[in-house]
Amino acid sequence: MKKLNKLFFVSISIFLSLSLLFSGCSPKNNTENSNKKEKVSTENKNISKNTSQKNTDKPKTNAVKESVKDKLTIHYINVGQGDAELIQFKGKNLLIDAGPNKSSEQLLTYLRRTGVKRLDFVIATHPHEDHIGNMDDVIREFEIGEFIAPKVSANTKSFEWMLKNLKSKGLKITTAKAGLKLDIHKNLKCEFVAPNKDKYDDLNNYSAVVKLTYGKNRFLFTGDAETLSEKEILAKGFDISADVLKFGHHGSSTSSSKDFLRKVNPKIGIVSCAKGNNYGHPHKETLSKIKEFQIKTYRTDIDGDIILVSDGSNIQKLNKK
Repeated sequence: MKKLNKLFFVSISIFLSLSLLFSGCSPKNNTENSNKKEKVSTENKNISKNTSQKNTDKPKTNAVKESVKDKLTIHYINVGQGDAELIQFKGKNLLIDAGPNKSSEQLLTYLRRTGVKRLDFVIATHPHEDHIGNMDDVIREFEIGEFIAPKVSANTKSFEWMLKNLKSKGLKITTAKAGLKLDIHKNLKCEFVAPNKDKYDDLNNYSAVVKLTYGKNRFLFTGDAETLSEKEILAKGFDISADVLKFGHHGSSTSSSKDFLRKVNPKIGIVSCAKGNNYGHPHKETLSKIKEFQIKTYRTDIDGDIILVSDGSNIQKLNKK
């Protein structure tokens, strides 16, 4: 009975936090494992956690100190088995996801080395630990202009820490949904094409799917969106054609349907996953489709940090120094 009461109060706490952060939000529940520490400090009015016992098995950093001037620079950051992408343009910074908790120092170091002091926009595509595990650190360490996430909750420490740090900085959550547009710069278009519904059985399908357009170049970021979400995007008739596709769900067989790939028709593909991961990502079915559609693909487990630069007409992959 005591355990049931404790679970009840934890759920109520998350519900109340979401009620304050999401205007008119009706959160949904999901469970996952997380290794977050439970000790809370409110020094300097920010929420902090004990990081002394963080997993030190981190991928190597190959961050550049600054983005290429006057060009769109997209960093697909090697955070192991997770997702984190940094978009830089004309002094503006957009972060999509923040990787798993164990890659915290890797991510923070990368952001600092690229000269990030303020994140004008932060998108949490969905509340799985491998996408928001470091979001609390990001919120605490950097000034944030706007925070965007779908209307869904998770009974996990990673999600709880994210909410606490948002609250500590007085940040509200803008609801991620199809049709939402972000005003990053007059020359950079940012539009959401998913999620398209308010409720899903699988948390992955709540994923924010974002298309960036700069001149003639287009980039699509899919979080962990699976085939159901892809079908909804296709049914809505969104223009999802893109030069570069970040493959959904780390190259899992549950994403990247042939119909979706035909519509996107990417020249370049990105898979974000860990070397020797336990999930078999990228899946052999996805690799087969990559070969069939002749998509030049880079992988963080093989290539490490991947940096693409666009002048609005051409896309160049920066070589590591």
